[in-house]
Amino acid sequence: MRAVTAEHRATTRTLVITSPRSELGAALSEQAGAVAAALAAPVLLSVASQPPNTLLHDGHAWKSHTPARIVADARRAVTAARRARASLLVHASYAFLRAAEPGGRPGDRLRPIVDAGLEAEAIVLDAGVAASVVRLGYLYGQRSRDLRAYRRAFRLGRPYWAGPTRRRHDFLHVDDAVRALLRAAQQARTSGIHYATDGHPLPFATFMDYFARRVGNRLPLRLPAISRPFSHLVVAEEHMQMVELGVSGPARPQVRGFRPRFADYRAGIDQIVDSWG
Repeated sequence: MRAVTAEHRATTRTLVITSPRSELGAALSEQAGAVAAALAAPVLLSVASQPPNTLLHDGHAWKSHTPARIVADARRAVTAARRARASLLVHASYAFLRAAEPGGRPGDRLRPIVDAGLEAEAIVLDAGVAASVVRLGYLYGQRSRDLRAYRRAFRLGRPYWAGPTRRRHDFLHVDDAVRALLRAAQQARTSGIHYATDGHPLPFATFMDYFARRVGNRLPLRLPAISRPFSHLVVAEEHMQMVELGVSGPARPQVRGFRPRFADYRAGIDQIVDSWG
């Protein structure tokens, strides 16, 4: 099997990773060696639609990762899996989709993203190739440029858009996302939709307030709801609607055999801040 640079793939003999230059793709490429060597047949890991799967870009990443792009990424992954004669296609999707089904009410700017995410999953699962969908919690990690931007903002005392404190969200450290996807890659007989989250949904404000204190801001400020029209100068409406769409209960079923190393968000944040020095 050879690399196809036009499709931005990182290729080994048995493991193909799409978007290897993304934060998740780069982490996967670094840690996939042992799993790739043990695979008996090719597996394709599609993470092309994951860059916006975080609450740390204030919604701006959805401007380039449009609904049309999400669907196109899924179609390209299916084509690549067929071309590589892959024994399994693992599609990384979004855990926040569970907040929209059944009965969830995404906002008008979020609804097209949710619909595209669900359509992408259906494309992969109905393509006639062995496939597994892994819905990942909102990602955060030491590579995150957006998290570093929040660190700068907090050190300057700038407020952020936290959303309702009663809404909870699934989070996942990037290193745990890598573990979950590599675990899924080894389960050729597993299909359908599975989750990889840290198992403890929490409000975005709880997550970010702890991060702010860890980087030196003891009293992080939140933008008040009344400032919504003016806050659009720096925060996209997509972010505002995402923090308003919360989940309830644990995400099930999880990827078989997956156990997060950072099941406590504080441990994950501590690891990141410590790694930055």
